[in-house]
Amino acid sequence: MKKILLSLFSLCALGAHADEGMWTLYNLPNAVYEQMKAYGFQLPMEQLYSSDNAVKNAVVNFGGFCTGVVVSPDGLVFTNHHCGFDAIRQHSTVEHDYMLNGFISKSYEEELPNEDLFVSFMVDQKDVTDQIFPHLKGLSLNKQAEFVDSVENAWQKEIRQQDSTLRVEVKPFYEGNKYYMTTYRDFEDVRLVFAVPKSMGKFGGETDNWMWPRQTCDYSVFRIYADPKTNGPAKYSKDNVPYHPKSWAPVAMDGYKPGDFCMIMGYPGSTSRYLSSYGIQERRDALNAPRVQVREVKQEVMLRHMRASEAVRIMYESKYAHSSNYWKNSIGMNKCIDSIGLIGQKQQFEARIRQWQDSTGYLKGELDFDKLAQLYQKRMKLTRLRTIFRETFYTFDDELTTRAWKCNWGIHVQGPKDKPKKQYYMFDDNSKEWDEATDCELLATLIRNYRQQVDKEYLPDFYETIDEKFGGDCAAYVKALYQKSILMKSGKPIYFNKKSYDKDLGVKYGISISEIMAKINNDLSEFRDDIAEQERLLCAAVLRMEQDLPNYSDANFTMRMTYGQIGEYTLGGRPSGYYTTARSLWEKMQKADENFEYFAEPVMHELMAQKDFGKYADSLTGTMQLCFLSNNDITGGNSGSPIFNGKGELLGLAFDGNWDSLSSDIFFDRQLARTINVDVRYMLFMMDQWGHAERLLKEINAK
Repeated sequence: MKKILLSLFSLCALGAHADEGMWTLYNLPNAVYEQMKAYGFQLPMEQLYSSDNAVKNAVVNFGGFCTGVVVSPDGLVFTNHHCGFDAIRQHSTVEHDYMLNGFISKSYEEELPNEDLFVSFMVDQKDVTDQIFPHLKGLSLNKQAEFVDSVENAWQKEIRQQDSTLRVEVKPFYEGNKYYMTTYRDFEDVRLVFAVPKSMGKFGGETDNWMWPRQTCDYSVFRIYADPKTNGPAKYSKDNVPYHPKSWAPVAMDGYKPGDFCMIMGYPGSTSRYLSSYGIQERRDALNAPRVQVREVKQEVMLRHMRASEAVRIMYESKYAHSSNYWKNSIGMNKCIDSIGLIGQKQQFEARIRQWQDSTGYLKGELDFDKLAQLYQKRMKLTRLRTIFRETFYTFDDELTTRAWKCNWGIHVQGPKDKPKKQYYMFDDNSKEWDEATDCELLATLIRNYRQQVDKEYLPDFYETIDEKFGGDCAAYVKALYQKSILMKSGKPIYFNKKSYDKDLGVKYGISISEIMAKINNDLSEFRDDIAEQERLLCAAVLRMEQDLPNYSDANFTMRMTYGQIGEYTLGGRPSGYYTTARSLWEKMQKADENFEYFAEPVMHELMAQKDFGKYADSLTGTMQLCFLSNNDITGGNSGSPIFNGKGELLGLAFDGNWDSLSSDIFFDRQLARTINVDVRYMLFMMDQWGHAERLLKEINAK
């Protein structure tokens, strides 16, 4: 398969491209803003970040893992369906399965509160490098983190004295060469308002995940509630009222055409664009490859049980989706790394940096490429081992392991603080959230697989118990854990100060995995600080060498803006097309007998088969457009991010990337990288024609 590529060398020589970059807003380079205007951005620069009606004021961190956008004067929030997935699942039962059938609230009173769900508005951001960086020299990474935390806590206390609704975060940027402080305002009362059925919100499932063309109606609707007296943040209360923001994102009904300007704001989670060639190889071979192997094992068990029982499906669907998403991402990333020869390209760029370093003397004696190569080579095997361990024992997919970790961490301790012997653990009865048969097969399969993948040196002690007391039968061992361990006693005190506690089978299992985790982390610690420092110096060298060019920092789940244009891409001489239609969705629905992930209810067939979509049809194409492509630069965490036109109006929500550019977390392929967005007109059509949610449509006031 032939791909049209720019070499990494050429990209770095040219600097950041117009459609590449995850830019912080408070210090947006003027050159970037001028390029945005050349592409078609029509707002003054202050309306991006600093004015009362700035576009960024409508964008929220959704739950600490996604992005959302406020679209009404009453605090209505759009985000992706997969971002609201767990909230929808938690409200679902077999009798009222909102995950399967969707959810429509007819009034404020019917909107459903969600424990632990919050949204955060970014208030301010500033560079605090001068107050932080000089104090970090000579400190280990752990000591650096402790210092930054102490400063953050002091600043947090100071700002809370001015405004009790604010909090601050201090994070490293540019691989630790810069530090920024971001101020947020958190709202903790966020309620579910509307969700389409799973057939639409997750249409195509894993078959279509990371793929184009796409027809998924990936959105859900929530509302922010506030204190009725202050319109500010408040804990959940039935007396809270809808939040009234100063500004919100207007919805665009005019659509888009190829070449139109578009801009995405959101909270991209993590990228590694400055990562060395050695780090990329480690990611390919010691992170992605073992992650794929272990997740394939666990997902086969989950899916089989989910397809056999609706109750089990509700329990595990969120876990399965979380696992499968980055299982497929890891497969695609490795494919892209190899197909474009990314490691070789990065080595060429590093050779250029060496030449520049030799000619300038910058960081001579500090940045050492040979040392970096040796460190990564020594760490590779341990990194692979840690990946296998974490994917097996640290993803909280089964209840017993989850409880074992919580006991090791001292979570859920109850009883008198002055009488340690009377203290105990207590686990709530959460039996509706997991299934014993599924959990047992899942854990037994993972335990068996772990043994096959690692050296004996890193086998937890419980394997000796399996061999000596259970004849090597992992399934029998796990069955005993679930049926006999005190950890599985919900609603009953577990006295951890009794002599019998450490003799319990489940407690011993938890202790043994925590000991192995400590050993792995300790063995890795020998390389951690030195590699991090060399990677920091490498980034510093790049920034100095390209000091006349604008350079953005890697993503770290702080607000970023990326801009570009609407448009398709070409692969193997074939154009991709830049949008999908209702007809294409209807055609896929007809293949449900061949692929269950293309199932949709009869009403959806009817809705997509109609010929006149009225005001939801595009004026140019005459049909309703479902999803569309743009060349914006996004990653995980950007899910639910609003995509705006040049006037700052909402075109839709970003929800995925394309398969052919899954290496974009470490290298942005300008020719192939595309963001997949759900069209806001498709979203409103579903609210109207399926949900009959007139009150919400009136509130949004789309024109």
